Amino acid sequence: MGAVLTIGRLAEATGVPARTIRYYEQAGALSPPSRTAAGYRTYTPQAVERLRFLRRARALGLPLRQLRPLAEALERGPAGSLPPRLRGVIRAHLDSVERRIAELDLLRRQLERVLERLDAADTVHRAKGGPRQPPPRQCRCLEVEESAASR
Repeated sequence: MGAVLTIGRLAEATGVPARTIRYYEQAGALSPPSRTAAGYRTYTPQAVERLRFLRRARALGLPLRQLRPLAEALERGPAGSLPPRLRGVIRAHLDSVERRIAELDLLRRQLERVLERLDAADTVHRAKGGPRQPPPRQCRCLEVEESAASR
């Protein structure tokens, strides 16, 4: 890899599409590159490391707005201050993921209860003679009891 990379070479070296590289530049997570006289972007080998960092962090679901200051710290020099800052971002993201998992678990239990009620109502309906019975005027099948929701 040479000292100067085009956007295509940077994309190839990092596995990040050129379109995403441009987006990261626009969002401020990747420093604006130098330009040739013809206006082509040129990147240094340090851009490869910063972009790899961004790619790994994004794969973990970390928000780009929180990565901007971390990527800047990487660019400024030794990464000594990075681990404590990164640890805070990771902890906050983990807390968010755990909250979403709890919410999804509650949703799963609610959906299971609705299906149980629908299956039970279908069984009762068939036992009473099938489709000849008029359907109820109100469908309360999507209601979730508070006790079921809090389990």
